[in-house]
Amino acid sequence: MALMNKPEFEAAFAAVADNPPFPWQWALYQQFLAGNFPTLCLPTGLGKTAVIHIWLLALAYAPTQVPRRWVYVVNRRTVVDQSTEEARKLRNRLANVPDVMARLCELCAEPTDIPLAISTLRGQFADNREWSSDPARPAVIAGTVDMIGSRLLFSGYGCGFKSRPLHAGFLGQDALLVHDEAHLEPAFQNLLIAIRKEQERCKEFKTFRVMELSATSRSGGEVFELTKEERELPGVIPKPPIEPIHHVWRRQKAKKTVRLHKNKDEKKLADEIAELALKHQDSGRAVLIFVRKVDDVDKVVKKLPKGSFEQLTGTLRGLERDGLVKKPIFQQFLPESDRDKEVTHLPPGPWIQGQLFLPESDREKDATPAQGTVYLVCTSAGEVGVNISADHLVCDLSTFDSMAQRFGRVNRFGDRDDTCIDIVYPKEFDEKDAYDSRLKKTLDLLHQLNGDGSPAALGKFDANIRLDAFAPEPETLSTSDILFDSWALTTIRGKLPGRPPVEPYLHGLASELPETYVAWREEVWELQFTFKNEDEGKEPEAEERKRLGRFATELLDDYPLKPHELLRDTSSRIFDRLRKLKAPAETPVWIAEDDDSVTVTTLGELIDAGKDDLNYKTVLLPPNAGGLEKGMLTSDSKSANDVADHLRNEAGEQRRLRVWDKDAVPDGMRLIRTIDTKPDANEGEEEGSTGRRLWRWFELAKAGDGEGSQSGEKPVRWRVHTCDVVKKATELVAKLPLSDDVKRAVILAARFHDLGKRRKLWQRSIGHKIPNDPQPDDWLAKSGGKMQLPKFKTEYRHEFGSLLDIETEPDFLAIPDEDLKDLVRHLIAVHHGRGRPHFSVDEAFDLERLEATAEAVAREVPQRFARLQRKYGRWGLAYLESLLRAADHAASARPSAFVEEGQ
Repeated sequence: MALMNKPEFEAAFAAVADNPPFPWQWALYQQFLAGNFPTLCLPTGLGKTAVIHIWLLALAYAPTQVPRRWVYVVNRRTVVDQSTEEARKLRNRLANVPDVMARLCELCAEPTDIPLAISTLRGQFADNREWSSDPARPAVIAGTVDMIGSRLLFSGYGCGFKSRPLHAGFLGQDALLVHDEAHLEPAFQNLLIAIRKEQERCKEFKTFRVMELSATSRSGGEVFELTKEERELPGVIPKPPIEPIHHVWRRQKAKKTVRLHKNKDEKKLADEIAELALKHQDSGRAVLIFVRKVDDVDKVVKKLPKGSFEQLTGTLRGLERDGLVKKPIFQQFLPESDRDKEVTHLPPGPWIQGQLFLPESDREKDATPAQGTVYLVCTSAGEVGVNISADHLVCDLSTFDSMAQRFGRVNRFGDRDDTCIDIVYPKEFDEKDAYDSRLKKTLDLLHQLNGDGSPAALGKFDANIRLDAFAPEPETLSTSDILFDSWALTTIRGKLPGRPPVEPYLHGLASELPETYVAWREEVWELQFTFKNEDEGKEPEAEERKRLGRFATELLDDYPLKPHELLRDTSSRIFDRLRKLKAPAETPVWIAEDDDSVTVTTLGELIDAGKDDLNYKTVLLPPNAGGLEKGMLTSDSKSANDVADHLRNEAGEQRRLRVWDKDAVPDGMRLIRTIDTKPDANEGEEEGSTGRRLWRWFELAKAGDGEGSQSGEKPVRWRVHTCDVVKKATELVAKLPLSDDVKRAVILAARFHDLGKRRKLWQRSIGHKIPNDPQPDDWLAKSGGKMQLPKFKTEYRHEFGSLLDIETEPDFLAIPDEDLKDLVRHLIAVHHGRGRPHFSVDEAFDLERLEATAEAVAREVPQRFARLQRKYGRWGLAYLESLLRAADHAASARPSAFVEEGQ
């Protein structure tokens, strides 16, 4: 395949990036073509995000060398969605390079005019399945260390046990994992290296690659840096810059005057920082303020003029953090090319300042555009992954790695010559304390700058001297094959000896205080009486709670908590605010454990249990418990809002919805659950006659969380769905570098995966009135339309039934290779997330087949799982499983034919 020469690369890069490449970008492109993905160490502001453009161009011309998925990971405290803005722009500009577009389209299994999928942590691209519906399609996935790391370890926060192997497979195979500012999360970087080594040990067929990006790398090995020409700065830089290299020189020499101020009173640190910031009050500039503590953010903003500031902390709820980027004040900190002109120039009204991201009740009616001096007050949440460039900076002292990031957020492009950086440092240091000693070393280096805070000046320090002033590395926990095995047992949902939580492996020990998530959901209040038995001799309250807890666990599988619903903070601060809520002690509360199980309790009991009981858990409150104000947890608010339904795709379509009784539902939705909140009411009573009763939960059929749902927009015949899945699977494996045997196994599994749906019990469980003597076309794969799901729920699993039926299929029995048969059986068993490693006793049955046969097949499931995981590796096997699941989801989202009304 012909490769692009330098002029062709420069033209293509300029077309997709909207600016010509720097010299280092051409050099890195050549590395990618050879299958090399080195540690990249460049000064802040020199285009590291453009690596995504280089990756996509290299993939188009060398698809056998370059992974198809770009997984971009940033520090967990960051505004993730801004990091994908370049991916969106890149996708929109692909039409400017027809040859690249055609090559990328050729890689896809599903015909498309947009050969680049984008999925992010939050916002309109959040978990949108674009990246998993066609595994052959090039994709950009962006997320935090927590979200991506937990998924790699088969423990995805908030994605449910059924989706965990799917995410692990697609992130751990055929992916380039790009860890931005990796020096901030050394424990995670070490974990990635450990996973890669384990994959190599197990000889997995398509391991993932790891690439570290950093302006201040901890890496002791060889790194990719600016070219020699870029590093040799001339005495005079052309003004205005003409050539791309002129911009490189200009940004390295960007003028930033550093001024150091000794803290007069430790208790008044925030006051002194605010005082320095207010010296810019009449400048009309954008002033960035950094402090290390959230409490200091609160103190600083109280000193600033009302309406002149925004706050960016890691404790904001996701929805409000998404909206922050659109607010006029925040816009003043963005490069001119990134500002939303429609936002910054709108007249006063509730539609500006990102208000469209918020529910109507939360919109600020007096919001007005920013003018005059504006302030952005941040914790470390503003240090990484946010493309902001302030005019001035005021901050407290942090370690050198952190200070370099802060410096990189001011006069980022070298456009100004009057930028000031004011730093307030402690009067004294405890040099016996590891962190304080690093602060002291950082201060010594800052003194040596002699007032010059440019990237070139920071880069003159010896690498080892810089490292000595970095924040201390947390203690990293060692992994092992036994640990990886235990995390891969995704069907086992409870506590398992030898399977620890993954969080300490992502961040290391004692890197930060334990944290807790908080969200608000209506169901916490609405369902508190649903499982109560009012008859004499009713079961104890503890048993009622256990039943509700099991039901709540299922609900969160169907309707998972999304990042836009969640806020996080230290467990101690969360506990303190919950303790002071105005809500009654008997207010119901759900606590989601790290194993996805839900414990039902009350606010009073939660407080009595103490703060340590909240570590690394998620607290779900009913909205009437209060506690939320402007996206922050507070004890003063008496109300909050449930924003679970505030999830839309890129086209603006609502992705999920909960409605009561016969309320209208938009087209394109499929029913995933009906909850009778008053099960003891008379059967003859009409819906709604006793108040809200039937709660119907829907998801957008083409982009929901529930792959292969029992219900669709309209009913679909079993025969049609099976043919659709076989077609999708055949098209998919044809585009992937798999062996012929593996391709055949995926296609055969697609053909037989739903045999177990041809049971009267299963058909009635989806609301289908199957005839006593059904004909081939009477069997349905999906219910839909006016069909109603019945109130009863069966534990029968159709994929287990398929395992029984496949043993009588002549085409399957004719396969001579027993290993290939095993793979087909396994893919069928796990295509809805069970079978890793087993089916539970309640699910391993089939009323229409011999009990002894079912027991024998159930015993084989975990043994087969262990054999295949040894053969293909943990992530390799999960990847193969996900191919069938992707084909099933694609066929479910877009059936080739429906059952028409009256048929």
